[in-house]
Amino acid sequence: MSTMYNRHAGQHGDPTPVYGGGGGGGMGYSAPSYSYSSGPSSGAPAYSPPPQYNMDFDNDDKTLKTSNSSKTLNNNIIMWACFFTVSMFVFFLMSGKDFSFLMTYGSMSRTFGFGILNFKMHFGGKKAAGVSLKTLQLYVIVFAMRLSSIIRHEGYLPYDKTGDWLYHLIEFLSLGFSISAVYGCTVRFGRSYQSSQDSFGEMNVPPGCGALFLAVPTLLLAMFIHPTLNKDWLSDVAWTYAMYLESVALVPQLFMFQKAVGGIVEMLTAHFVFALGLGRALEFIFWFHSYQELVNNSGSASPGYIALFSQIIQALLLIDFYWYYFKAVKNSTPMVLPQHGGLSNLV
Repeated sequence: MSTMYNRHAGQHGDPTPVYGGGGGGGMGYSAPSYSYSSGPSSGAPAYSPPPQYNMDFDNDDKTLKTSNSSKTLNNNIIMWACFFTVSMFVFFLMSGKDFSFLMTYGSMSRTFGFGILNFKMHFGGKKAAGVSLKTLQLYVIVFAMRLSSIIRHEGYLPYDKTGDWLYHLIEFLSLGFSISAVYGCTVRFGRSYQSSQDSFGEMNVPPGCGALFLAVPTLLLAMFIHPTLNKDWLSDVAWTYAMYLESVALVPQLFMFQKAVGGIVEMLTAHFVFALGLGRALEFIFWFHSYQELVNNSGSASPGYIALFSQIIQALLLIDFYWYYFKAVKNSTPMVLPQHGGLSNLV
């Protein structure tokens, strides 16, 4: 290899060696090139990796996200598939395929929802963040009042075989799950409970007692307008109170969703609320065809009309939630509610 000197390369004619096939015809050597960039604050050169490395990292990240989304979707499908499988088992083998099974089905959906919530709190995330204690307290009242009525009398039980004992058992499970959730919010995971966001009805009442704005008016309404299928005032009022109160029991939870940072709702909590809404939808279908039976002593069907109206109110409150819930489940993404005021403007 020959070496040539370019005497005109430097300012003072310093010889600068140039490697290559000069006049001697030797083979040229091509040195690898690197890209350097000098930072504004330091003179040290910064190495820029070849672009194909960054592309590999991006592809790995996309693959990981796709894998997590698929896993979440599969978990959702398995969870709901198990619920529907058990429901069909009860329908075909234990209910006699009677139309009144819809009442039992609605009760099963509520129990399933509270089962999800308890799994989230006690075994999953082990925290009470994002859960409304007021909603849980109202549901404890709902289940307790309903049980106090159906244990002593049969006027409001399903007509099929599930009304013999299964319906009672499911309601007892729901009561136990709701009490367990209250325990999680107040004792076991009390530090993670977000009382500042669970602020529905916090006006002129002791802290944490905002649910009274829902519990008291519905009780008064039940005392004055109720059916008389049990022929017992206390029993009839208790059942009617549970019906009316359940229609608004989710309001504090929906209100709390509006207070969530970024509107993000944890999916297990969203499944819990959807299961409760599904239970009411199933009961609405039953009472839509049977509300004429909810009459008072004078034969008026006004209790039946109010029962239907109360369930319609709950459905309207949940319309927004259903839309974003289905979007999140379909795309296997976190559920995000728009923070446009909504229920947060009511109080």
